[in-house]
Amino acid sequence: MKKILLALVPVVALTAGVASAKDKAHHADKAHADKSHKSEAVAEKKLYDRLGGKKAIVAVVDEFVANCAADTRINSFFAATAADKKRLAKFKGHMVNQICEASGGPCKYKGKTMKESHAGMGVKDEHFNALVEDLVKALDKFKVGEKEKGELLAVLGPMKSDIVTAPAPAAAAESAPMHK
Repeated sequence: MKKILLALVPVVALTAGVASAKDKAHHADKAHADKSHKSEAVAEKKLYDRLGGKKAIVAVVDEFVANCAADTRINSFFAATAADKKRLAKFKGHMVNQICEASGGPCKYKGKTMKESHAGMGVKDEHFNALVEDLVKALDKFKVGEKEKGELLAVLGPMKSDIVTAPAPAAAAESAPMHK
């Protein structure tokens, strides 16, 4: 999700209705508001920059992939990729570009859609949740702030519907044929 800064609202509110007799005060207030707006813009950098740029994203992805490889709940999904160095490098590159682009960075993700990438894998909610835990663990290792962590997860979270392809246990039970 991209945030839209509405920092101009205070400037408009400050300058609206100021009579020409108060022109000098108006200019002083506007200059102060402009300075304040610039400070807000500097303080509110893109998520990509606040994450530390591409170098930091590469470090997080390396740690994240290592976490997934060690996680017995999901490492079987990555076994073939982890066994092939070229395939692993391509996978990590796609992840870096995806996070970079999603966080407002200059990268472009050129891989398959999440739906295409995960078709037929049988990913369940618990697998997705384990993956998120492994990502959070990597972000925590590099001391990524709570705000940035939340923003990144909010940007990546909507992919869940394309990644989780197996029905939830309750849905599976409801759709299973009844045997007597």
